[in-house]
Amino acid sequence: MKKTTFIHAADLHLDSPMTGLKHLPDKILNRLKDSSFQALKKITEAAIKHDVDFVVLAGDLYDGEDRSLRAQSIFRAEMAKLAEKGIPVFAVHGNHDHLNGSWVHLDMPENVTVFPARVERKLLRSKSGAIVHLYGFSYPVRHVMDKKIDEYKREEGADFHVGILHGYNEGNSEHGRYAPFQVKDLLEKRFDYWALGHIHKRAVLAEDPPAIYPGNIQGRNRKETGEKGCYLVTLTESEATYEFIKTSDIIWKNIEIDASGKKTFQEIFKMCEDAVEKHRVDHGGVILIIILKHINLEDSSLNSYFISDLLEILQSQEVEEQFVWVSDVKMEESLTTNREDLRQKAGFYEELLNTIDHYEHAPDTLSPLYGHQLARKYLDSLTETDEEQLLKNAENYLLKLLTSS
Repeated sequence: MKKTTFIHAADLHLDSPMTGLKHLPDKILNRLKDSSFQALKKITEAAIKHDVDFVVLAGDLYDGEDRSLRAQSIFRAEMAKLAEKGIPVFAVHGNHDHLNGSWVHLDMPENVTVFPARVERKLLRSKSGAIVHLYGFSYPVRHVMDKKIDEYKREEGADFHVGILHGYNEGNSEHGRYAPFQVKDLLEKRFDYWALGHIHKRAVLAEDPPAIYPGNIQGRNRKETGEKGCYLVTLTESEATYEFIKTSDIIWKNIEIDASGKKTFQEIFKMCEDAVEKHRVDHGGVILIIILKHINLEDSSLNSYFISDLLEILQSQEVEEQFVWVSDVKMEESLTTNREDLRQKAGFYEELLNTIDHYEHAPDTLSPLYGHQLARKYLDSLTETDEEQLLKNAENYLLKLLTSS
């Protein structure tokens, strides 16, 4: 029976700056900076272990269009390991590492095929003798707004057809709307598998045939939580199967701790300490954000420095190789005054809450920050979820100040 097996990975973002962390110990900071490279090595190890026919890398191999020499050098070394085992690699470049960038070019081993700016078809013969057609394109510039899916054409003469597309599934609002498509567009092409990239969360858009976002291979900030990795895919004449393989060296997690009934600093500290140990993993690190809910300490004077002291203590005792670094502790406070009760008072409160409800200009308000030549290089674009959370936090803070005065 003819079959083919391959690794599908995307959004490597090699040499990502890993923004949003402060005062990390050198050892943890260096490990975090190297985490994308460690994840790449795990992809290589998985490909060799499972003796796959080929590897697909569906865009954003590098974090920026400048493609640092270090990132290129490490990538080339891993590709050479695959070349020694006779494993070809088919890659496309995405919006982050588009072809129009400026960089010092390092040649890659001959087993690496990079798709050009137009959609092309490549041919491969698997170890079982099956013929595989792979289709894909690389971004010629950062912003590709065309519906490139229309250029994918199935060519006869193969046992399996694999589409590689770094693009935006219309209906998802959290990423740039590049190379847009709809699921029905994928299915109409009659391919056997769609290797997608661009979205950093794992998602199976369709099962027959599979159309999958594997997510990025290593979380880079507090929004990219949970295990990250790639897929081991097997296609046969009768079915398609896929298995997730973890590659992330460091995992980002956000957890909530209910502190109801806890009256002292010591009690809350013990809960946090237990949570840290619970989330420690073998052979890996964890970046943890703790959200404390329902805080009501007996000594109210502690509230002014409670969080900073708690965070400092938790960080100071973290020395494990399998570390859990608490990057932030947040306190979720319940407003003593109900939002709708305030609205009923009319006058100032009613006008204030109506203004908040119809506020739609968060990007304009933050434009001085995002327009700053240096700052914008280190800032992710705000998603709708981010904007909603910023507005909620601002509302809570403002109402707390007003109602406590």
